[in-house]
Amino acid sequence: MTLPSTSLAALSPAERAAYGRRARKHAPRSCHGRFDSVPRRPDPVEVLERQSELRLPELVPLRYGRMLETPFRFYRGAAAVMAGDLAALPSTGLTVQLCGDAHLLNFRLLASPERHLVFDINDFDETLPGPFEWDVKRLATSFVTAARANGFSVKDQNRAVRACLAAYRERIRALAGMRTLDVWYAQDDTDRLREVLSSSWDREARRRSRRATARARSRTHLEAYAKLTGVTAEGRRIVPDPPLVTPLRDLRAASADGRQEEELRHIVDQYARSMSSERRFLLGRYRLVDVARKVVGVGSVGTRCWVLLLLGRDDNDPLLLQAKEAQESVLAPHTGAEPYDNQGRRVVEGQRLIQTTSDIFLGWTHVVGLDGLGRDFYVRQLWDWKGIARPDTMDPGLLATFGRLCGASLARAHARSGDPVAIGAYLGGGDNFDRALVGFAQSYADQNERDFEALAAAARSGRVAVELL
Repeated sequence: MTLPSTSLAALSPAERAAYGRRARKHAPRSCHGRFDSVPRRPDPVEVLERQSELRLPELVPLRYGRMLETPFRFYRGAAAVMAGDLAALPSTGLTVQLCGDAHLLNFRLLASPERHLVFDINDFDETLPGPFEWDVKRLATSFVTAARANGFSVKDQNRAVRACLAAYRERIRALAGMRTLDVWYAQDDTDRLREVLSSSWDREARRRSRRATARARSRTHLEAYAKLTGVTAEGRRIVPDPPLVTPLRDLRAASADGRQEEELRHIVDQYARSMSSERRFLLGRYRLVDVARKVVGVGSVGTRCWVLLLLGRDDNDPLLLQAKEAQESVLAPHTGAEPYDNQGRRVVEGQRLIQTTSDIFLGWTHVVGLDGLGRDFYVRQLWDWKGIARPDTMDPGLLATFGRLCGASLARAHARSGDPVAIGAYLGGGDNFDRALVGFAQSYADQNERDFEALAAAARSGRVAVELL
């Protein structure tokens, strides 16, 4: 039986811990030890094809092309496949607000509204309430797939996973002993990261940490503005880089239809209504001057995504926003969650619940497109102090260190919406759960490679079209 964290709050800490330990009866920690494909498992290519039906058809081949670069890239785009697999497994019933796509590249350095750097989850397209272990399993497996891409030994693959899982368990148990407001205010700023990891950092790790911090601080909206725009007769405008960045003026010329510009202006006007009054006032200081379609990520390729260029006082006062289509979460068919009236709102509210500090321009809207279909969007700033990990450049020790960062950050996120007392009691003080999930991560990484080969075979046979850049 699943008991919401709000119901657990009415119990004493001892009762909450007992509830967590009782969850071991229907989901023993050892049951998480490996992944065995269920009979009549859905065809992974068919799962991806169903997703593609809702996407821009001209970009779907690019999505498949990116996923076929490596098994790790396939994994990033196959959250829907894994969601179905996780739903078929025993569940703890210990509910949190899931990230829904908690692979290691969705953890990064971000800017808080107070202009401090924090380490946090970044992507919430799939967020929904669900069993905490779904996020943990997806994160653990991502370290195996990334380590395999680097050619690491099984020992080094498992070392990264164990580091991640131990950090999750230790952090969730530490948060279980904290006051409620202290849990809510907890964040992983740079001081906290140095404190937590100083004992394991060698000279190279410290050097790379300093460089990553400096680089993140430089990745501001001004850098994005300089990279994405150029001077034209009409002033600053977004520079074409098709198919990755295609200005609306080029799409308009191709379709001979000017109605899309009106639709996109409507996005800005309507999205402002989801913001608090003072932030709506701030947005009102800017005017929209250009729009471009942007191809983003791996799993999101083919969804509608727009870069919005707004200017304030003059051309040296830009604001770059990203309006991204929000479709139903890949978790939705498997969780029994209440349907949302707006998928953009689902993303935004999930993000605000999980993240310690969210973008001040975060909001959502609903727009009826030129085809008469309604679509949901969420909006946020583009490139605001983001430091992105490069696992392909990490040695085994650094990947394990990064695993500790991600595991601890995920635990903090889960503690905000779930019950750290019950989860911590379920995990226990030993490493039983950690050792079990090492086996799961290895066996699911094997399944991921088989699914990758299935997509490659579909491409070779012509079942799916592939575009490579």
